[in-house]
Amino acid sequence: MLNDETRYQLLKLLEQNPNLTQRALASELGISLGKTNYCLNALIEKGWIKTRNFRRNKKKLGYVYLLTTKGLDEKARMTLKFLRLKQQEYDELVKEIEALREEAALINLAEEGE
Repeated sequence: MLNDETRYQLLKLLEQNPNLTQRALASELGISLGKTNYCLNALIEKGWIKTRNFRRNKKKLGYVYLLTTKGLDEKARMTLKFLRLKQQEYDELVKEIEALREEAALINLAEEGE
């Protein structure tokens, strides 16, 4: 199954380096080669990426994965979604840290009073 985070990371990696092989993508994403292939095919089917085959090239580059306009739009939408999510996680973490600091301060006061 292709989750939003994997989809986002894949689009981000391909935008930065369209020459990455499926093996390199799998390694970067921490997923299997088979799942990477499945993900790429799903994104091709959605029209978010297109491939170009350069096997006839002397350098034997293989495939290049290019984000389409639709893929760039989707990546931008997902970037905003993840930014909101990460900001919410950050805000909750700041509150938790502040509560721990207050608890630690109370413990220090209690220990000093002994």
